[in-house]
Amino acid sequence: MQLDLIPATARVIDVRSGQCLDYQALLRAVAQRSRLLRKEGVGAGSIVAMCHSEGVVLLADLFATWALGATALVLSPSLTAFERNRICAWVKPRCWVGQLESSHIPSVPAELQSMDSAEREVGLSGPPTDSPALLLLTSGSTGAPKGVSLSYRALETRLSSNVAHIGKANLARTLVPLPMHFGHGLIGNTLTPLLAGCDVLLWSEPGVDGLAQLGAVIDEHGVTFLSSVPSMWRIGLKLSAAPHRRTLKRIHVGSEPLPAALWRGICEWAGTKHVYNMYGMTEAANWISGTSAEAAGFVEGAVGRPWSGNCWILLEDGSIAEKGEGEILLRDPALMNGYWNDPDSTAAAFHGSWFKTGDIGEISSDGQLRILGRRKHQINRAGIKVTAEEIELLLEQHPEVQDVCAFGLPDAVSGEVVVAAVVTKNGQRISEATIQAWCAERLRREAVPSRIIFLNDIPRNERGKKVRSEVRIKVSALLGREVRL
Repeated sequence: MQLDLIPATARVIDVRSGQCLDYQALLRAVAQRSRLLRKEGVGAGSIVAMCHSEGVVLLADLFATWALGATALVLSPSLTAFERNRICAWVKPRCWVGQLESSHIPSVPAELQSMDSAEREVGLSGPPTDSPALLLLTSGSTGAPKGVSLSYRALETRLSSNVAHIGKANLARTLVPLPMHFGHGLIGNTLTPLLAGCDVLLWSEPGVDGLAQLGAVIDEHGVTFLSSVPSMWRIGLKLSAAPHRRTLKRIHVGSEPLPAALWRGICEWAGTKHVYNMYGMTEAANWISGTSAEAAGFVEGAVGRPWSGNCWILLEDGSIAEKGEGEILLRDPALMNGYWNDPDSTAAAFHGSWFKTGDIGEISSDGQLRILGRRKHQINRAGIKVTAEEIELLLEQHPEVQDVCAFGLPDAVSGEVVVAAVVTKNGQRISEATIQAWCAERLRREAVPSRIIFLNDIPRNERGKKVRSEVRIKVSALLGREVRL
């Protein structure tokens, strides 16, 4: 992903500080940062680890790294010193942008100097397109994150696909409320509008206080597009007044299942049915597909047809089919090179030439894709498979339920039993039997939770995904069971 691919109309604006970099200013910033990186020996084949709280500097370092033909390892600014040093020992970057508690890796200050006299020294030809451009860590909800290596070709393919399917007019004023150290926030929400030559409004991780002003921020900046996660809307719809200027043309929601009630709520709040339920993953460099409320009619899990590449189904007998239900397989030109320094995990992720997404879904006769849940979240109750997401999406429709996390726990008779951790609205008191009876009217018998455990909150990571391992440990402690992770 090189600067010469970005139209000169692109601008980067920091919502909090008001700092604005037009294309020429971005070129000067990248030239400045590339000089610093070159002094540390960064070049083709090098890895630059970057850990920024300032999105403007992150983008400058990202393009500076790519201009030198190197690979960018983008990390969360919330990492502890222990985590930073552990990752550096694993990846062995040529240098680190920011402060690092290690004398073994050169460190470049994470700040821009005056750019008035900076000369353009940035090469735009770029490295071979199949070499690694970006190294991102998966969420690691199981406690074992992987490094996903994405090539220059994969990034450019995905970004071009995103722009073509979203449209430049919709991307004109894009708000970025997501962290930029994972694919959704960086590729789908930030680099996509840059490639379209649009305004990128950086407002990364606004927090609860910021989300209370979401409607006002959208109105003030004339926002036309934003990408988001369901947990953001659970807060925003509750605390923020709706925007009144009606500038929003399109909204993406992804990274975890979108309940129908929340989908409807976003549409009503934003004043548009162009709210898209998105399906994507880091290994595919962001979006695979997506569909709007207008097209899907709020059918949970509906994500439309693939934007690029093809999806098939891996059936229980090991055969593959264009239609049906099973694990979703993917062929896509934007797929990763592989997991960093992990050939065994890379090989295990493929079924022949197809990438195994780990998602259970169905493909209809007309090619429409619907996501049913994650394979690793399946609960095996006496040989009958139940997806945790199925239970969660239903329980979130209960009028007194705010949040829920379902999973299986070991059982001597049935192998596993279904357990649901539930957070009620405003601490509302409700009995376990009442919720079980409500579920029994709407779910097949084997999917009805054997136990309902009430918690104050469901732990989530910075991507907005449920940390199921933590929930299981909490619930197991309350039940006096030995947890199996």
